[in-house]
Amino acid sequence: MKLYGMAQSRSFRALWALEESGLAYDYVPVKLLTDPAAPDSAQNPDYLALNVQGKVPTLVDGDLILTESAAIVNYIGRAAPAANLIPRDDTTLMARYDELLFFILAELEQPLWSNGKHRFALPEAQRIPQMLETAKFEFAKAIKTLDHLLGDGQYAIGDTFTMADILLAQTFNWAIRFQFDVPEHYVALRERHYARPAAQRALQVIA
Repeated sequence: MKLYGMAQSRSFRALWALEESGLAYDYVPVKLLTDPAAPDSAQNPDYLALNVQGKVPTLVDGDLILTESAAIVNYIGRAAPAANLIPRDDTTLMARYDELLFFILAELEQPLWSNGKHRFALPEAQRIPQMLETAKFEFAKAIKTLDHLLGDGQYAIGDTFTMADILLAQTFNWAIRFQFDVPEHYVALRERHYARPAAQRALQVIA
């Protein structure tokens, strides 16, 4: 497997997943907003042939190319069943896992990316400053829903660490970096999961 990524973008969750899985992989750093002629640019024609959006992450495994981070972590989890990173053989746990992943992507992460787009990612003429307050409102609303989706256990789903924990921890890391109001128990969740050896190894890869 070959993973193309950049720092602590969404590609970090895929890198962390690879470290948790024990699968062999190569990591290829990609730079955004750089000269397309540069070989490591996300706008280089060679990279655009893999990911037409010029974004990260991109996972290549043989003839398979994946460019959505949640699909990538699920593929990694299925490729390493012994690591137990996604629920198997229990339809209830599988359903709860799916629900939580979709919620993280659609509701919890969305206002964070809206914040990022309207602060630095979009061309300045397309930014709407009022969106920043809307993003805070939406994030707070998503937090209340998340409190109902999660149980009192150490992990998001069942009694083992899964890809859902990676997505949650990285999303809260993003929220903390963007200075959103993150409840202390979710700050603690981020700290607990980022202390895992696999997360620390992944951080060393991008250091």
